[in-house]
Amino acid sequence: MTALAWTAAASLAAWCWLLLFQGFFWRTDQRLPPRPEGAAEPDGWPDVAVVVPARDEAEVLALSLPSLLAQDYPGRAEVVLVDDGSSDGTAALARRLGERCGGLALTVVSPGEPEPGWTGKLWALRHGMAVAGAGDPEFWLLTDADIAHEPDSLRRLVEAALGPGAGPAGPATDPGGGFDLVSQMARLRVEGRWERLVVPAFVYFFAQLYPFRRVNRASGRTAAAAGGCVLLRAATARDAGVPAAIRQAVIDDVSLARAVRGRGGRIWLGLADRVRSVRPYPGLGGLWDMVARSAYAQLRHSPVLLAGTVAGLLLVYLVPPVALVAGCCTGDTAAAAAGGLAWAVMSGTYAPMLRYYGLPVAGAPLLPFTAVLYLLMTVDSAVRHHRGRGAAWKGRTYARPEAAPGGR
Repeated sequence: MTALAWTAAASLAAWCWLLLFQGFFWRTDQRLPPRPEGAAEPDGWPDVAVVVPARDEAEVLALSLPSLLAQDYPGRAEVVLVDDGSSDGTAALARRLGERCGGLALTVVSPGEPEPGWTGKLWALRHGMAVAGAGDPEFWLLTDADIAHEPDSLRRLVEAALGPGAGPAGPATDPGGGFDLVSQMARLRVEGRWERLVVPAFVYFFAQLYPFRRVNRASGRTAAAAGGCVLLRAATARDAGVPAAIRQAVIDDVSLARAVRGRGGRIWLGLADRVRSVRPYPGLGGLWDMVARSAYAQLRHSPVLLAGTVAGLLLVYLVPPVALVAGCCTGDTAAAAAGGLAWAVMSGTYAPMLRYYGLPVAGAPLLPFTAVLYLLMTVDSAVRHHRGRGAAWKGRTYARPEAAPGGR
């Protein structure tokens, strides 16, 4: 066998391992189950405070905030929107929407600039939780300003947290019932050409890195959450010391889940059917920045991990199509066969995510091209960091965090 054939065989072996032993990451059935008809409701509905950090979100707020105010929740709930130094009239628009839409009570506050050692979002969450904490809620719903919720979203999240749920794919799979953190990966927009190419792969790669089934095991060690929609038990938050314990985290959702699990909390993560992002990414630039701002932080700012990631992405995603084409052109049948099989397995694992987003599965073979884009985004993230730009977001730049006292 040639060197190309051996390399293609290694890629095929990697894909067989991912297919069978990486927590069935490619399946899309980890979702909150539908409520059975006639099922009994909880004996009492806990108080919930919804905290929305918002920085320059006037473009999307009219599409998202009314959906929170219109929540059909039987218990007591309130919404606190934290204006994080916006310059586009976010706070004023939020107040107008609250007066116009009615529904849940809305409070709009502004904490000022973050103190040293805090990222902007976590500083905003800290302030919002302090304001809403006077009502002593049992749960916090932490949701981003670009996330729209169907009217029953909060009800279903609380039911899942109280447990046990119903259905084979949701919280009922955990026989103990009840969760300290329930998070849903909001359905992102896929209307534009670049959104259709990049967004499903973003969720696919996240699930590959943090397989939802492993996250959802009571005895599992994998911890992750989706920051756009997190229902968190208040007592658990206090016990874990969040948000102060993770105040420097750029990837705050995963850090939050680790802090909760580190204190023995039970977490659940799945794909959303009734929670969606309304933020548009009409061009590649916005999507590139979304990934590049935190990709190197995900690698713990390590050049060694970066080199390993680049090599791994090339082996797993680029070698299969290259081996197939080169093998066919040179008559290397072993390389072509191994590359073709690896590409087929790769495409097969990607197809369920495309179906989830309502996109043609015929686009699955394009995943190697998208993976190369993500590789370049990751390298760019490292370049930005070493040029002193760190993780930049809406006018703020966060350098590599140092260990915070009491942090995790």
